[in-house]
Amino acid sequence: MPDIVVMFFLLGVVAGLVKSDLNIPKAAYDTLSLLLMLTIGLKGGMGLHGNLTPVLVPELLLVMSLGAIIPLLLFPLLRKLVNLSLADSASISAHYGSVSAGTFAVALAYAESHQLITGPEVTLYLVLLELPAIMVGLALFRHFNPDKEIAHSRLSLLHETLTNRGVILLAGGVLIGYLYGPMNGAPVTDLFTGAFKAVLALFLLEMGLVAAETLRPIPWQHWRLLAFATVAPSLLACFGIAAGLLLELPVGTTLVLASLTASASYIAAPAAIRAAIPQANIGLAMLASLGFTFPFNVIVGIPLYHQLIQALS
Repeated sequence: MPDIVVMFFLLGVVAGLVKSDLNIPKAAYDTLSLLLMLTIGLKGGMGLHGNLTPVLVPELLLVMSLGAIIPLLLFPLLRKLVNLSLADSASISAHYGSVSAGTFAVALAYAESHQLITGPEVTLYLVLLELPAIMVGLALFRHFNPDKEIAHSRLSLLHETLTNRGVILLAGGVLIGYLYGPMNGAPVTDLFTGAFKAVLALFLLEMGLVAAETLRPIPWQHWRLLAFATVAPSLLACFGIAAGLLLELPVGTTLVLASLTASASYIAAPAAIRAAIPQANIGLAMLASLGFTFPFNVIVGIPLYHQLIQALS
């Protein structure tokens, strides 16, 4: 049986496909995403409390480099094989170099339910993969675009990316959790961490509804992109698995890293790319990341990556 939180995602997909009137109000969804991001940050910060050492530096630098390498590898494939425009190739390569906080939460819940050892630094992976991917995606667009008059400077993009609410909540949660630790912060943090799976279940219910909406009807004219979005996660997960095995990380940490490299952003990257590359069709990126890649990772990918890691290690 899949993890119980995955069943909530499937419930949302089924409800959406049969055109049920079930819906999560926008205010409720915003609250759920806020709680999810903050809880992830707090859990990571409390784990880092007393454990943040220089030994982590090589690991974090390697993770950050993956955020830059993945868009560089995907861009020519999207341009030549998937036959996308320059703007859409840069946009989708940035989305896939970036990460999905929802996938991270599911991978974390999976690791906990299977009692896999997970390093406290995994929350930092979210921020470390997010920023380089978006910056590289924009750099690729600027480099190959004959029109050099692009409105957004590097500084403005950096500001927009770093002040994104997801980054603020994650980084703030890590800082608060790190400063107070599991003991001093318990009166507040226990409430968040105790409700983590319940919040994730409701969040995934909404994600299921949204995924079904993007697939109704399935846009077969974009079959190349749909094939890419289905095949890419398993291939991209190999980067995370290879990095985890190279660094001799615990199985749970390697699984989370593999799930992140296999994922695609549908929150932070769309906001940044929409402002920086207005020519890009964000709908295509959302179709790929939320309509195909996210369901694949949640339903099939994460257990598959776990089996592969066990076989290799």
